[in-house]
Amino acid sequence: MTSQISLSRLFITLSGLLLVSGTVIAQRATMSSDKSEFGPVVSAYLGYLSNEQEVVDDRASRREITALYYRRNSNRIRALRQMAIRLARQSGNDYVPELEAVAVDEFGTLFEKPPKPTSFRANEIIANKFRFLAVVHSAEPFYLFVRLDPYEQAELMSRQKTEAVSLSAGPAAASGQGVGQTTTTRPRRAAPK
Repeated sequence: MTSQISLSRLFITLSGLLLVSGTVIAQRATMSSDKSEFGPVVSAYLGYLSNEQEVVDDRASRREITALYYRRNSNRIRALRQMAIRLARQSGNDYVPELEAVAVDEFGTLFEKPPKPTSFRANEIIANKFRFLAVVHSAEPFYLFVRLDPYEQAELMSRQKTEAVSLSAGPAAASGQGVGQTTTTRPRRAAPK
């Protein structure tokens, strides 16, 4: 009886290892063909994602991480990969922005007050820090964002500040006068001589 249990455990373990190694081999074959299609920057990013997958695979083989953690990170890497390839193909540029892929339960890692993802629109700026790209379904939905660089953030905040000032100024700003420069006295009327 115990030998049957140990044999079944061995069979399950070997099946899992075979499945993981088959997946890794298929991903590497796909990754190497994708790298030749793109320039050095996109290829380097795809190589980085490949290395990240190897680290996750290695940690899983040593049983340092749970199966849930392994699946979540493998799916995240796959989602980042899909978006990087999509952006590179759409733009035709050898450039990958700083991408973030999070599941709904991870929104707290990016946002102080997590927004509701059902209201997101493509290219919408969220919290003055991220631009929402799309939802990528990689066994589970991941929300992909581009982190705005500091210059974009500063420009966005200054634009919002000037819009707020012009809205609060009311009709004085619409007539070309600055805030606080409204005339309080009526100009004198010149009488004909």
